[in-house]
Amino acid sequence: MNPSQRIDRMIADLADWRGKTFAAVRKSILEADREIVEEWKWMGSPVWSRDGIIAVANAHKGKVKLTFAYGASLPDPDKLFNAGLEGNERRAIDFLEGDKVNECGLKNLVRAAIDYNQAKSKKKASARTPAKAHKSKKTRVRA
Repeated sequence: MNPSQRIDRMIADLADWRGKTFAAVRKSILEADREIVEEWKWMGSPVWSRDGIIAVANAHKGKVKLTFAYGASLPDPDKLFNAGLEGNERRAIDFLEGDKVNECGLKNLVRAAIDYNQAKSKKKASARTPAKAHKSKKTRVRA
């Protein structure tokens, strides 16, 4: 079973409001960018990535949690982050029963995460590129 099929099965197994919320979150993430890849990691967690991890989601007893790997570095004009706010790297959105998924805001957050991942990748690539060698001055030897 591939990761997308595993996520489909997980959502189907969530027979209450969490399944619908999880499906809406997933739909918004995948609609944000056509090149997003779905993965299944850490013994059963759906992960979405493009040029690095964007977010991981889990269904808990009373919530659906969507954690952005580098959420602390992302702009959040819609104030979607409501969990993990004290962390230096990750930020999360906890969806509780009755919460509506802000599709537009979530897509913007996903796109910001992709931009962050791509900028980070470019920095790493340029750090690996050796600097151009300085031209050495020729020294004259006097006879």
